[in-house]
Amino acid sequence: MIVLKSKEELKIMRDANRIVAEVMAKLKTVIAPGVTTGELDEIAESMIQERNAKPAFKGYLGYQHTLCTSINHEIVHGIPGDILLNEGDIVSIDCGVFYKGFYGDHALTFPVGKIDSDSQKLLKVTEEALYLGIDQAVVGNRLYDISAAIQSHSEKNGFSVVRDYVGHGIGRKLHEEPQVPNFGEAGTGIKLRTGLVLAIEPMVNMGTWKVKVMPDEWTVITADKARSAHFEHSIAITDDGPEILSKV
Repeated sequence: MIVLKSKEELKIMRDANRIVAEVMAKLKTVIAPGVTTGELDEIAESMIQERNAKPAFKGYLGYQHTLCTSINHEIVHGIPGDILLNEGDIVSIDCGVFYKGFYGDHALTFPVGKIDSDSQKLLKVTEEALYLGIDQAVVGNRLYDISAAIQSHSEKNGFSVVRDYVGHGIGRKLHEEPQVPNFGEAGTGIKLRTGLVLAIEPMVNMGTWKVKVMPDEWTVITADKARSAHFEHSIAITDDGPEILSKV
């Protein structure tokens, strides 16, 4: 069932997603060679609690952390810990909050120090793909218009899109209908309506789109160990066009 949000509900979702965006803005200033992913997790949890919110991922299906921290060839769901970030790494940070009955969800991929040109291109193209997808999130368009825009931009730049993990609706639940794949045929899928809130999240790989789940049963890596980037915004479809909720 697809749940459309009222203007009052969107106000709360705006606040929830702003909290996630504030956390990301802080982490951007902290990420550097020598920092551990566990330290980032502690900072994020503290900030969320200071804002009278709760980490959305902590306790979700047994997950024990505030962030997902995925480094280099890790795509999503990497587990924070004593893992040092090194010069030249890229690290994808996914963060969610629960605030006044609603969820916020946001992800960015950050360079650690100076990164090589191929990694720079991967981050640039993935972020561009996200915004091209968001541009399609308008009343009257079809769901897979979003998907097709992400896939087209990623593939024409020589990358592949992950097919096993997708974006999603978001609201009173962290994952709601509909699923939002990063591949698809334009002009197909459900018709987009005012009040629909989506977490759009391209996961783009340098090599194959195929993935592998690690023995920890959380961390997802590229099957060929090539690097991957992940960018995500929670957006609301409004009569005036898409509104990005997960921003400061």
